[in-house]
Amino acid sequence: MSEVLLAANGISKNFGGVRALANVSLTIGKGEIYGLIGPNGAGKTTFFNVLTGLYTADAGSVTLSGRALNLGQPHEVVRAGIARTFQNIRLFANMTALENVMVGRHTKSRAGVWGAVTASRATRAEEAAIVARAHTLLKYVGIDARANDLARNLPYGDQRRLEIARALATEPGLLALDEPAAGMNASETAALRELIAGLRSDGITILLIEHDVKLVMGLCDRVAVLDYGEKIAEATPEAVQRDPRVIEAYLGGPVE
Repeated sequence: MSEVLLAANGISKNFGGVRALANVSLTIGKGEIYGLIGPNGAGKTTFFNVLTGLYTADAGSVTLSGRALNLGQPHEVVRAGIARTFQNIRLFANMTALENVMVGRHTKSRAGVWGAVTASRATRAEEAAIVARAHTLLKYVGIDARANDLARNLPYGDQRRLEIARALATEPGLLALDEPAAGMNASETAALRELIAGLRSDGITILLIEHDVKLVMGLCDRVAVLDYGEKIAEATPEAVQRDPRVIEAYLGGPVE
């Protein structure tokens, strides 16, 4: 593994009497694609929600580039350098594709309320730069031709790409993708695989939750497996596929 980018230590989370996460620890190296898999209810999305500030952990800590994250504060997590997509797409349906990406970019905006009200020269220049960067990101994910279309009018696969573009607009050190291939057909999944591989080639570190095990095994450098909130394995895709505990809990057999 390369230099550690993210380290999660002893993350635990309970919902009443339900144990969602139990002392989960993992490290993600800079520049790698790290997969997180497991059966439904294993705790994968709960871990994502803790990592990105939507939930506050009952125990444990997370560091990014050696600095502690203030878990439970989503805006601070984004500013620190973690961006995410969601299992159920969460776009601004009645805004254009361009405007959706601009929202992500505005998390890095320096202009305050006064600058926006007065429309100062610096604010206008920054806004122009935000528009330009949003166009660049739409082109990067392959949907620049749909820049002025409302998000709700985009095909499903393009909505997934738009959500990734919006996350990239925050300039993340770590991009967390929560089941990005969910609901995609074979051609859309193949295009997504190419996009994710390209992101890693361009220096983006990726944490990937995905039920398409073939996609995970073909993309990831390392894979962790959760079962009933516990990490039961962490290894290369090849080693994970041979692990008896993983086969019993999730895979049921080798991935073809």
